[in-house]
Amino acid sequence: MSYNKKMARTSYKVYEKKYPYFMTCSIVDWLPIFSIPAAVQLVLDSLIFLQDERDFKLYSYVVMENHMHLIARSDELQKCMREFKSFTARQIVDHLSLCGHSLYLRKLEKLKLTHHHDSDFQFWQEGYHPKQIDNDKIMEQKMGYIHNNPVKRGYVDQPEHWRYSSARNYAGEQALIPVTLVDVASAAERRTQGKY
Repeated sequence: MSYNKKMARTSYKVYEKKYPYFMTCSIVDWLPIFSIPAAVQLVLDSLIFLQDERDFKLYSYVVMENHMHLIARSDELQKCMREFKSFTARQIVDHLSLCGHSLYLRKLEKLKLTHHHDSDFQFWQEGYHPKQIDNDKIMEQKMGYIHNNPVKRGYVDQPEHWRYSSARNYAGEQALIPVTLVDVASAAERRTQGKY
């Protein structure tokens, strides 16, 4: 059985455009390509572009060594994510080629899905698994999950210590990219006071 022939397409969909969505993008075969800072920078630059040039609100994100999570909203979220994944895949593969990362390139070539005819490589796993966030409690839970990802992995002691995360934005520290801040603390306070 060949891995690249059996990866299923996602059944998750964006149904209501007015809500933000929690999404996950993973590198094929969980290759740790985001341990290369230049690869992460290409992702961050693309997120900045989407915020500046598209109707794309980024509320939270974390980039780990082999995947990323984000919460965003857009009237054209599916199109934005399709463009994001396509563009970043091409840019990162080009970077890997220029820098001589032949082992990663061979794996990305071997894992290419047969129905992809526009590239010799497969960088991202299929889909981005959008999960609708329709209330403050879910937003708080998903943001906590995102920001605590590096802590749970044992990489840092505090979420804001992870360089590639919006936890730094929410802690008021110097962040690598801007996000649209959400006041999840006041939502939690409203729930504990029974105002929810």
